[in-house]
Amino acid sequence: MANKSFSRGWIVALAALGVNLTLGVLYAWSIIAKALIAELGWTTTMTQIPYMAACASFAFSMVPGGKFQDKLGPKPVIMTSAVLAAIGFFFSGIFLTVPGLTIFFGIIFGTAMGTGYAATTPAAVKWFSAKKRGLISGIVVSGFGLAPVYIAPLTDYLITNYGIKSTFFMMSGGFFVIIMLLVQAISNPPKDYVVSNEPVTKAQKSSVVNYEWREVLKTKQFYLLWTMFCFGTFAGLLLTGQLARIGIEQAGFTSSFTLIAVYAIANFSGRIGCGIISDKLGRMRTLFLTFLLQVFIFIIFTKLTTPLTLMFGTAVVGFTFGGTATLFPTICIDYYGMKNFGMNYGMIITAWGIGGVFGPLLGGLVRDMTGGYAISYTTSALLSVLGALLCLVTKSPNLDTKLSKGH
Repeated sequence: MANKSFSRGWIVALAALGVNLTLGVLYAWSIIAKALIAELGWTTTMTQIPYMAACASFAFSMVPGGKFQDKLGPKPVIMTSAVLAAIGFFFSGIFLTVPGLTIFFGIIFGTAMGTGYAATTPAAVKWFSAKKRGLISGIVVSGFGLAPVYIAPLTDYLITNYGIKSTFFMMSGGFFVIIMLLVQAISNPPKDYVVSNEPVTKAQKSSVVNYEWREVLKTKQFYLLWTMFCFGTFAGLLLTGQLARIGIEQAGFTSSFTLIAVYAIANFSGRIGCGIISDKLGRMRTLFLTFLLQVFIFIIFTKLTTPLTLMFGTAVVGFTFGGTATLFPTICIDYYGMKNFGMNYGMIITAWGIGGVFGPLLGGLVRDMTGGYAISYTTSALLSVLGALLCLVTKSPNLDTKLSKGH
């Protein structure tokens, strides 16, 4: 029975990975943005408006998505995500304007990403022991980071051969079918399910205490985590939204998706790698190291003017950004428990939405006003310094009072 449950957990984890691979279109937005500039005459700032809306919708829809996942389970939430994704892509192909793409790609598809993403990680993690949380969380969320490896060249091919409108239509139908098939394999474990008893760290043991969302908001750790997540997201998404153009202008790339593929593979590696490292080294120590890497790379980013050096810099940013996507949900579980993880993490990841608005916005404005990205890179470096400093003062909540009250 234990072996069957273990196998079932891996099936859920891999199916959840597949859903995130399908929903990870956001990180290939720079391909679409480049086409909007070339074919429709949009400015860089204009192309970032739907992208910013998608980032914000993705993050803020995780609050209701997480709440419904906690109450209803993952299947109805992910199926809703599939429907919203189909609607968003279909009408994006009809309304190829800034308002049209902002509404249908930004808000509708952004909500599809958030609700789907909110339901995948909790469902998978619940099948495994605390000792494997970093690894399993990393595997599931890595789908989002790895998606551009296939979505970027696929999108580029479809746009080149069929145009933007038909590309949106084809993605609408294709992604709907794929997600609907994968969701059939995703479920929470039975109520009487017990994971194997493995030794865990002191921080992981704290997860036996399950905070309600109102209690989470009363802890200072929530606001520290939120701020760190916002800083890290700002830096990562500033680069992602315009990566294709940065490659062409800064290092003379001729392929529009080479850098995106490098970023995606590094992002994927960071999500799994940081999950494994944090299971051994600790979550906050690992997060501190990711911020330090970002400080270093953004300080020198303007000097990365050859294809090889820019690929290196992009890989570092991709690795660290992917790492944060694994670390923050596992920190949330360690600090606040598993029972209400969907809702609690949904509140924390709203920081991703704020960083995802202002990072790309600054990048677009700076590019249009100065012709480059130097100011954006400097800002990202400074925010990474602040993120590293916050890691040094963020500790697990004191659970003694809570335990004494019988929670």
